[in-house]
Amino acid sequence: MNTDQIVRTFVEYFEERGHRQITGSSLLPSPGDPVLFTTSGMHPLTPYLEGRPHPLGRRLVNVQRCLRTTDLDEVGDDTHLTVFEMLGTWSLDDYDGPQSLDWGYGLLTEGFGIDPGLLHATVFGGDDRSGPDTTSLELWQEHGVPVELTVEDNWWSNGPTGPCGPDSEIFLWTGDTPPRSTPTNDDRWVEVWNHVMMRHRRLDDGSLVPLGQHNVDTGLGLERLSSLLQGHSSVFECDVFEPWRRIVPGLWLLDERSLRLVCDHLRSAVVVIGDGVRPSNAGRGYVLRRLVRRMLTVLRRDDPWRSLVDLPDELVVHTLHHFRQNMDSHAVREVLLEEERRFGRLLERGRQVLARPRFRGLLREEDFHYLHDTHGLPRDIVLNLRSQ
Repeated sequence: MNTDQIVRTFVEYFEERGHRQITGSSLLPSPGDPVLFTTSGMHPLTPYLEGRPHPLGRRLVNVQRCLRTTDLDEVGDDTHLTVFEMLGTWSLDDYDGPQSLDWGYGLLTEGFGIDPGLLHATVFGGDDRSGPDTTSLELWQEHGVPVELTVEDNWWSNGPTGPCGPDSEIFLWTGDTPPRSTPTNDDRWVEVWNHVMMRHRRLDDGSLVPLGQHNVDTGLGLERLSSLLQGHSSVFECDVFEPWRRIVPGLWLLDERSLRLVCDHLRSAVVVIGDGVRPSNAGRGYVLRRLVRRMLTVLRRDDPWRSLVDLPDELVVHTLHHFRQNMDSHAVREVLLEEERRFGRLLERGRQVLARPRFRGLLREEDFHYLHDTHGLPRDIVLNLRSQ
């Protein structure tokens, strides 16, 4: 299946089971939300998980684009992306966790054709605040899926206070051998789907009280699922990255990890710009600026003359179309090129500053703070300039 077919299969499967599709929102949360970007499929639905009636009912399904800066240092491995899409389902005080898991098992094995013998589940094993999730455990045992009991790994929360509850994660074996060990002991088990049973509310003192309504919230990373169903070990090899992997290596010779980072950050920057953000020194604009400059630092590591001028319009058009954005591709390119020009001026100023006698020796922590606060030179740029 290509990615579009996977999305259709997912949405139609749950529509047949009474779910209504809701339109995924942009990366930008609603006004007043303190979070810079939408980080999960459940984020826009928080008011309804708290009890507000949803206009489309109690069973929902959608595809939501998300951005996570917490994983920036992981980008370049096989599973992490900055901007990605999350397939999600919700039961708002309707069906319970085992029903959600049963449907999830059915979609993976029948809808997507995954061998049941390649699945493994993890379930909350209980602690001093809440007992074990026996209903999820029994559901997996009925299906013959091996289960690993954990504590912290299978307790979901949306912060130090607020809605929380046990979750059950579904893993797919990606090794070349028959499945062995468990998800916490072998990273060849790759998580593909998380089902959260939102039953509790955590108070300021850490205690748990029953949530006003019981919800089930599931999340399934689209690119990760696509890569696994298409027989690839890396999210960068699934079909949504096909034009990037076809075109970028011909533009710039990069090692594999650098190629992945450049593709991810450029693609992410296009999406962020397409949702209306512009580079700046604060908030969302700073995240965009950091993405572009981090990408340029890697791109120019071996050749300082590499430039986004060479970026084909095809890649920008493909990304905007995939994420259903209406912005003109030439306008996106101009934002990127202007930020590249700003970055060039910053580097030139940085070289002049670092040439001063004060900065010729070993840099101390106060030097890094001064360079950042006074001259706008982040640590990674300083280190890169010093290595040239």
